[in-house]
Amino acid sequence: MKMRIALCAAALLGATAVNTAAAFEQGDWLIRFGVSNIDPKSDNSPIVSVDSAWGATFNFTYMMTDNWAVEVLAAYPYEHDISLVGGPKVASTEHLPPTVSLQYHFMADSAFQPYVGAGVNYTMFFSEDTYGPLAGADLSLDDSWGLAYELGADFMLNEKWFLNASFRYIDIETDASVNGDFLGKVEIDPWVYGAHLGFRF
Repeated sequence: MKMRIALCAAALLGATAVNTAAAFEQGDWLIRFGVSNIDPKSDNSPIVSVDSAWGATFNFTYMMTDNWAVEVLAAYPYEHDISLVGGPKVASTEHLPPTVSLQYHFMADSAFQPYVGAGVNYTMFFSEDTYGPLAGADLSLDDSWGLAYELGADFMLNEKWFLNASFRYIDIETDASVNGDFLGKVEIDPWVYGAHLGFRF
């Protein structure tokens, strides 16, 4: 995780060396598309652990003012393996984590625009499969509501195109059941590291 944070920070700080393109303005629509890594916390539950996953992400942002914006985050479904703590893989699941956030962009007159954001996440779990000791069992993971926080930056390449790097913390907690019997809570609570190419229109 430290390496991922360092890479994101280097990308954000390195962008300050150039400042040549026009900044975002009130009324702009932004779309970003790229890849993200969802890295769950290491102690998900006393029983199971959830691995990290890469996936395609995209988001839409509307600049309400030169500084304030609303963002909607979407993604192609992520797939995670679920293992017993210290044991074998017993399940896998896919999920979608749409998130709506309010952002504040600090440097409205700059081609390099760091921002912070906070919002609400809704995570939908589906396509649960079971293996090994749980093969054939009916695993169910409840959908989750939680808060989300983000830190990122955009760097304008020209009037329309820009680069983006970001990382987020998302509160994701689900109740796990096997064959209808409650198994326990699974706290995923991932850090999400993303790199994107963006377009303004």
